[in-house]
Amino acid sequence: MKKTRKASFSKDRYIGLLYIAPWLIGFLVFTLYPIVASFYLSFTEYDLLSAPTWVGLQNFKELFKDKEFIKALTVTAKYVIFEVPLKLAFSLFIAFILNMNLKGINFFRTAYYIPSILGSNVAIAILWKFIFSTDGLVNQVLGVLHMNPISWFGQANPAMFTIILLRVWEFGSTMVIFLAALKEVPGELYEAAEVDGSSKLRNFFTITLPMITPVLFFNFVMQLVHAFQEFNAPYLVTNGGPMKGTYLLPMLIYDNTFKYYNMGYASAMSWILFIIIMAFTMITFRSSKYWVFYNDNGGEE
Repeated sequence: MKKTRKASFSKDRYIGLLYIAPWLIGFLVFTLYPIVASFYLSFTEYDLLSAPTWVGLQNFKELFKDKEFIKALTVTAKYVIFEVPLKLAFSLFIAFILNMNLKGINFFRTAYYIPSILGSNVAIAILWKFIFSTDGLVNQVLGVLHMNPISWFGQANPAMFTIILLRVWEFGSTMVIFLAALKEVPGELYEAAEVDGSSKLRNFFTITLPMITPVLFFNFVMQLVHAFQEFNAPYLVTNGGPMKGTYLLPMLIYDNTFKYYNMGYASAMSWILFIIIMAFTMITFRSSKYWVFYNDNGGEE
């Protein structure tokens, strides 16, 4: 009897491994192996054609003397600082509106989610470039309003604004998560606040915001990680210009890999970017105990 059970358990285990084999193979080949390989290559000089040559920490030492790397890092920080809060604020604002009991609200919820589906599409990025071109739709509207046209891609700040706006426009996924959180806020809290004469604005900051801080924390971490890895928007819309004003660090890594064939140097940059993302993520997690509130049997921790 025991042998039968053991054989059955062993058979079930192998069947389970068979089911997860596609994911496991994909993880080993496309995730774990590239991570380990890039870590090794970051200590080498490798041009993709000849065998890697071990150089130790030389790549990392050169990075902090590389003005192009420092500028790309600065531009990336600027992008993250503006893009993440704007996207979170706009997503929460739209979610707050869509949480109201209005006629046809389901249609609007679907319509507002569509940009998230289309935003990562290459065609949308190219269309965005045409919209903000010299004779594009935006400048045509400014002309109708008797305002001077703006050279969106001729200056660093307007160019940065265009790619930030593109990503803020893709607020659908973040908005849906916020919307789900807003629906979980107990209505009794608002009723009690209304009896006390509290305004809607005060309710938002004293009831709504504290109650959804776990979701706010989740969205913040996800958007932070995504922003540091941004590549498509600046590559397709501005091509890193003008004067590399939108030249983010992932673009520099890409160019060093596939344009200059400097894989070792690019791998070192990737690991610096990884360390930066990890550092900001850890800081966010450490700080969460001061501003994130979790319900525990109806109370707060």
